[in-house]
Amino acid sequence: MSTPQDRTAVTDAPGVPGQTRAANPGVSGSTETFAGEDHAPRGSGDGRSLGEIVSDVTGDLSRLFQQEVELAKTELKQELTKAGKGAGLLGGAGVAGLYFLGFASLALAYLLHNWLPLEAGAGIVALLWGLVAAALALTGKKEVQEANPQLPQTQRTIQEDKEWVRAQKS
Repeated sequence: MSTPQDRTAVTDAPGVPGQTRAANPGVSGSTETFAGEDHAPRGSGDGRSLGEIVSDVTGDLSRLFQQEVELAKTELKQELTKAGKGAGLLGGAGVAGLYFLGFASLALAYLLHNWLPLEAGAGIVALLWGLVAAALALTGKKEVQEANPQLPQTQRTIQEDKEWVRAQKS
């Protein structure tokens, strides 16, 4: 026959699932179990049930995945900013090359006309502005090529996470 001290009472009292407290304080052996307690057998000496461990691992993996996604977003944003800068430089090189080439060529060609035929002066001017446009285009191309869409930091942390998960399994 069991005594009231031996019974475990399930209540709706707030608390942490899986925790017990004395149902009758001061009475040895009297405990009360919080509602929703997982009654699975306890793990190997750490005081947590298998359900709690699985829940913790699931929560950790969920947080880990969310952090990896945030890292990938941040890293991708940085790389796209680099690529955008390079594309902007290329666009600027094109526009500047066209306008500057047109107006400056006209002015310089007339200046060179003092010593050379007008056609020769215009050719020299066109060549000079072509070199400027080429220099801007090469600089823009370099910026675009430096953008790294491989996301190396994200790849490295994902590899570390894989190793961590493998270590947790063993």
